[in-house]
Amino acid sequence: MAIYRADHVGSFLRPAALLDARSAHGEGRISESDLRAAEDRAILAVLDLQRQAGLDVYSDGEYRRGMWITGLPAAVAGFGPGAMLNIRTWRGAALPYVPGQTGARHVAAAGQNPPAVIVGKLTARRRITGVESAFLREHAPGAYKITIPSPTWYLRGYVPGTSDRAYPTPAAALHDLTDIVHHEVAALVGEGVPYVQIDSIRYVFDYTDDQRRQEWRDLGVDPDRAIEENVEADNAVIAGLPRSSVTFGLHMCRGNNRSRWFAEGSYDRIAEQVFGGLHYDRFLLEYDTGRAGGFEPLRFLPRGKTVVLGLISTKVPQLEAQGDLLRRIEEAAKFVPIEQLALGPQCGFASVAAGNEISWGDQRRKLDLLVDTARKAWPR
Repeated sequence: MAIYRADHVGSFLRPAALLDARSAHGEGRISESDLRAAEDRAILAVLDLQRQAGLDVYSDGEYRRGMWITGLPAAVAGFGPGAMLNIRTWRGAALPYVPGQTGARHVAAAGQNPPAVIVGKLTARRRITGVESAFLREHAPGAYKITIPSPTWYLRGYVPGTSDRAYPTPAAALHDLTDIVHHEVAALVGEGVPYVQIDSIRYVFDYTDDQRRQEWRDLGVDPDRAIEENVEADNAVIAGLPRSSVTFGLHMCRGNNRSRWFAEGSYDRIAEQVFGGLHYDRFLLEYDTGRAGGFEPLRFLPRGKTVVLGLISTKVPQLEAQGDLLRRIEEAAKFVPIEQLALGPQCGFASVAAGNEISWGDQRRKLDLLVDTARKAWPR
């Protein structure tokens, strides 16, 4: 299994030209091929940014997506418009957007969810990430990752009175969603993709925050049983696949939308069940603020697995002090051997197209800090 000490979650700030092209395409002013060309140019540029920074693994910045979750609904029949369950108010005021980086129309569209309410039988119409993986296979300067949302996220689109016309229970819908994602991951492994990351944020987005847990109970959902179902589904996504040449990572966070957050709560409530029960090689964890609690839950990490400590914030422009980062890595190493640790940001720089409220310069400085700190913490 490859060692990636300087890792990242996947998304990067979109350049203004790409945001403009996506808006123009949505308004019918440019063609699909024109949009694809704009995406290609932007991806080549962000690959070069990652190369210059010295990251151990590359991504396409999620530049072909409007937001982190849009790829699957766009490729799968059976989704339609409507309000997903339990989408509550985001916490933390978004900072004023950076002039020249985003425009008002980009910001207005950034927080909108794609049509992701389950309205019919879910069947794959095309590959979810096939275009992404093919381009990276040709152009990435080194090892690269493909990110895919966990099928469990889309259970928020199971709306009683609508979805139960197609599926009698959420579990029945999850079965088909899991099968779709499993086939996509199998295709990526077959293509030789070296790193596949499942973004499965509900463990801490929904089930560690006391307020969120009560909201789910009020909807008739047992949070503890839901955690078990999430573990089963995420394991099924990679079950039976060859692992000799691929790294399977799983990312979880408490929300990341224009520098805002959604939930809080430490990993204590889920650590033994999730870290011990999931069959993934790496866990990319949010640890940039006190909202995530301490490092004690890492004691449940099995040997042979890696935690990517998300100590660097993509939400704020302030640059972390390297000495503080190194001290926190040492603190985490009290609970899990340092050879099982790596460093990264707590989440992507742009989970939605408009991105977090930091500048391109801020992003670059954080990447440089990430790489330099990782080289000091784990000398080659």
